[in-house]
Amino acid sequence: MSRQQLSLGVEAARKLAGTTKTEPRNRGVSPRWLLRVLPWEEAPGGVYRVNRRRTHTAPDGRVGCTTVDGTPRVIPATLTEVPLLRGLSDTDALRELAGAFAPREIEPGQVLTEPEFVLVVHGKLRRTRPGTYGESSELGRLADGDHHGADHLLTGEAPPEVLTALTHCTVLTLSRQAFQGVRARSRGLREHLAEHAARARLPRNRRGEADIGVSAGHHDETGLPGAFADYDPAPREYPLSVAQTVLRVHTRVDDLYNDPMNQFRQQLRLTVEALRERQERELVTNAGFGLLATADRDQRLHTRGGPPAPDDLDELLARRRKTRAILAHPKAIAAFDRECGHRGLHAETAELHGRAVRTWRGVPLLPCDKIPVSARGATSMLALRTGLADAGVIGLHQTGLPAEHEPGLNLRRMSTGSRAITEYLVSAYYSVAVLVPDALGVLTCVQVGR
Repeated sequence: MSRQQLSLGVEAARKLAGTTKTEPRNRGVSPRWLLRVLPWEEAPGGVYRVNRRRTHTAPDGRVGCTTVDGTPRVIPATLTEVPLLRGLSDTDALRELAGAFAPREIEPGQVLTEPEFVLVVHGKLRRTRPGTYGESSELGRLADGDHHGADHLLTGEAPPEVLTALTHCTVLTLSRQAFQGVRARSRGLREHLAEHAARARLPRNRRGEADIGVSAGHHDETGLPGAFADYDPAPREYPLSVAQTVLRVHTRVDDLYNDPMNQFRQQLRLTVEALRERQERELVTNAGFGLLATADRDQRLHTRGGPPAPDDLDELLARRRKTRAILAHPKAIAAFDRECGHRGLHAETAELHGRAVRTWRGVPLLPCDKIPVSARGATSMLALRTGLADAGVIGLHQTGLPAEHEPGLNLRRMSTGSRAITEYLVSAYYSVAVLVPDALGVLTCVQVGR
């Protein structure tokens, strides 16, 4: 026996009632902490020039390697990343030097003490020297792409530092005898080394900058030294980069389906979110101006073990003043929490931009999923001092653009074609500049898999 219906049914009622809807959600949106913590400066001409004092010390970079028939080989052009060979234009000499490197396998615990140039292909080594009271004083670590001992090729003296393998290592070594043989055959290399020796005699401060002569502690009419602050003759310039896309909206959708939500605005909102995500990725990983690529080699540290430990972050913070933030992949932050737990430590929390974040020594640990994690589970952590007044890291953009939608981002209507589709060009202009090298530090070879 069927039951008599006493009121209007739900299905029938829904015919006259609208649904409660949310805005379209985007799974690819992240907090974008880098864009939040960077102070943004204007680049009205589209290019930002960073002027510094002149330096007499060549920057130190990473030497590239490749594998030929299972044997590691040096990429000749990348040898100019070594300060001793910076500016060497003799390609034949570079090719001959690259061919003089000999591969070598080193087991954990093995020690290197010979006066030779060592290039690390894979693995990690510890640099130590005898301390004041007979103990070993640790100076740092070397890992993939790092090198050591270039100056010993000229002097031939036994190095005061000792390299000890922490893991199984593959290295390439260049003996002084092989280097001197290439030097004897290459006129270009001999002339370059003579210029290098002349630059080494120029007065400089501990940072390698051209020295400003100052006299102090005198009581009589001692002649005072003349001085001036020399400038870098070729300062680094940062042109604004661009991320663009073409947003397409059918006129019928834009005309008829805008209640209760405007379709064009929702399409534009999601598109801008994607552009901002790409912008942050470029600020981190771009090969030309990204933070990972432009960090100074002296500001790159390696972990003592594998995962990031409190000691590693302490050393990273000690390299600079006023560190404002540490950016790390969420997996790296989780690995750091595990290391703290093993030591009975606890990372405190603080509020930043209305959100609770972890801190270490009062410095926020901010997640950034744009920092890559390699297939071997290795990543990096970035320590930043920010701001123009503190000679830190700054973001670059230009406001007041034609058809500006957000600061540094504009929206231009292009056309409506025969298919009734309207196209809009959405463009974001940006870059990032490191004003002095110690404003940015990188903790590399951070293991997150164990």
